[in-house]
Amino acid sequence: MHRPIARLPKAHLHQHFTGSMRHTTLVELARERGVHLPHALVEEWPPKLRATDERGWFRFQRLYDIARSVLQRPEDIYRLMREATEDERSAGSGWLEIQVDPSGYASRFDGLTATLELILDAARTAERDTGVGIGIMVAANRTKHPLDAKALARLAAQYSGRGVGAFGLNNDERRGRALEFEGAFRIARRAELVSAPHGGELHGPRSVRECLDELSADRLGHGVRAIEDPYLVERIATQEVTLEVCPTSNVSLGVVEEIGHVPLRRLFDAGAPIALGADDPLLFGPRLAEQYEIARSVFGFSDNELALLARMSVNGSTAPDALKKELLAGIDAWLAAPPVE
Repeated sequence: MHRPIARLPKAHLHQHFTGSMRHTTLVELARERGVHLPHALVEEWPPKLRATDERGWFRFQRLYDIARSVLQRPEDIYRLMREATEDERSAGSGWLEIQVDPSGYASRFDGLTATLELILDAARTAERDTGVGIGIMVAANRTKHPLDAKALARLAAQYSGRGVGAFGLNNDERRGRALEFEGAFRIARRAELVSAPHGGELHGPRSVRECLDELSADRLGHGVRAIEDPYLVERIATQEVTLEVCPTSNVSLGVVEEIGHVPLRRLFDAGAPIALGADDPLLFGPRLAEQYEIARSVFGFSDNELALLARMSVNGSTAPDALKKELLAGIDAWLAAPPVE
């Protein structure tokens, strides 16, 4: 007997904006906006992906860019945000941090600032309609010039405390080292934004160390390759750097061969703070609740351990203190309730 995962209060700290779109919405908007979708995004969904080489990452990025192209009007942004938040509510999530690079939409929505303001307003509307809190992470693209990242950091800093709570760095680790973006993260830290770069996904421990040393990471997107260096895992545990572990995407992108090889249990047992994430459910399929189900069914996490994962996600979030307290109390109540058949 187990307690229902969908009733476990939790926070979701690793989900990308375009990647949070429902597949049905992608198909519908593509038809309405006249965008041709490749076979992999229709009949073969979720697509078969593997990004361990440049060709594989290019294919993944191409599918992502095609999906982004259907978001052409302000109402599309509002719809995506509302539906993503409804899905979070169904999974038991009370707080969603959604990461976005506004430059990917700026040409359609009158520039960087107007794009970010549109996304922030869509987030406020979705919060009001669903009751799920939302924080925005502005994320730079490590395949672009570090000056572009600085421009995004300055933009994020302007909205610190007004909907933006974190600054990130995403895309292929093999094409841009963390240390190249130290200047952008310095700007973000001065604005008291949480530092949450991707690291330790397609590259190993060096990538993680650079995120910690050069970017003063409070959280790490993925971080699973840290397991290759026991001293690094100990440092992550001691410094309480939250790892945003996304089991399904680790398999889909070829970080590990199969789900049982994700080092979730080993990192957890070593004391690393972990927040489970879905990454890009549009391309990978499973959403947040399924990641908890994987922790239970594949890695043998007990209800007590699942509750601890949920607490870690809340504690690692940028949610307001009052909401954190409410979610933590809800986790205690979930654990106190009897399991069901």
